[in-house]
Amino acid sequence: MKKYVKNSKKSKTELLKKYIIITVAAFIYAAGVSLFIDPNNMAPGGVTGISIILSRLLPVSTGTWILLLNIPILLYGVWKFGWGLTVSSIYATTLISVFTNLLAVYEAATRDTLLAALAGGALSAAAIGVIFRAGATTGGMDIIVKAIRLKVPHIKTGRLFFLTDAVIVTMSGILFRDINAALYAAISAICASIVMDFVLYGRDEAKLLYIISSKPEQITERILAELDIGVTYIDGQGAYSGKDKKVIMCAMKKTISPLVEEIVKEQDPAAFMIITSATEIFGEGYKSYFSERM
Repeated sequence: MKKYVKNSKKSKTELLKKYIIITVAAFIYAAGVSLFIDPNNMAPGGVTGISIILSRLLPVSTGTWILLLNIPILLYGVWKFGWGLTVSSIYATTLISVFTNLLAVYEAATRDTLLAALAGGALSAAAIGVIFRAGATTGGMDIIVKAIRLKVPHIKTGRLFFLTDAVIVTMSGILFRDINAALYAAISAICASIVMDFVLYGRDEAKLLYIISSKPEQITERILAELDIGVTYIDGQGAYSGKDKKVIMCAMKKTISPLVEEIVKEQDPAAFMIITSATEIFGEGYKSYFSERM
C-alpha cells in the first residue's frame, strides 16, 4: 500500500513537471511568433504560417486562427495516437493560442527582418522540441509530422518540418507578392529546422573506431582504464595471411576520439585504424533504447 502511494505521488509530480515544461515552452513559442515573426510579416510555415496569412486576409487574430485550424488536426490526433498524447497537445495548443494573442499587443522586439527571422525561428523551434520531448505536440504540423515519421522514421523531424514549411513559404510569397518576405520566412524555417534537430537529438555525432592491431589486449586495457568507454572484440581473419585477428570496436563521444588515437599510436604505431562517424548511439551512457523517437 505504501509503495502504491509513493508511486502515485511520483507520477503526479512527474505529470506536474511535464505540464510546467509545456507551459513555459508554449510561452516561448508564442513569443517567437508574436514578437518576431508575425509583426515582420513572415509566414515561415506550419499552421502558424497559415494563421499569419489568414490574419491578413480576415479580421481574426493569428492566435485565434492557430486554435481554429488545429481543431480538425487534434481530432485526427485523437484517432491516430489516442487521448494520451492529444490531451497534452490540446493543452499546449490552447496555451500557444492564448499567449500569442496576449503578446500581440506589444511592439515587435526588432524590426530587423533578418534578426527577426533567426530569433523567431530559433525560439519557436526550440519550444516545439521541448514540447515534443515532454511527450506532447503543439498541434498542427507536429501531429502530421509525427504521423509521417511512423512511416518514414529514418527522416529527422526537423527535415520533415522544413519540407512542409517550404510549401507554405512559397504560398506566402505568391499571396503577398513579396519575394523578400518569403525569403526571410525561408531563412526562419531553415533556422527552425536546425534548432529543432539539435533540441530533439542533441549533438549526437560520435566516433566509431575499428582497430586492427597485433597488440589488441594492451590497447584495450588502456582504453578501459584511462577512458572508461566500452570496447568490443570482433573475430576477424586476415584474407592474405589467414591468421585470426581480434578487431577492436569502440564507440565514443567525438572529444574522446583523439585520446584513443594517441593510445593506439603509443601501443602499436603499425596498427590499422578505421574512424567513422556515428550519428546516433543507443545504450548505456548514450540514448535509452526505450525513449520515444520523435
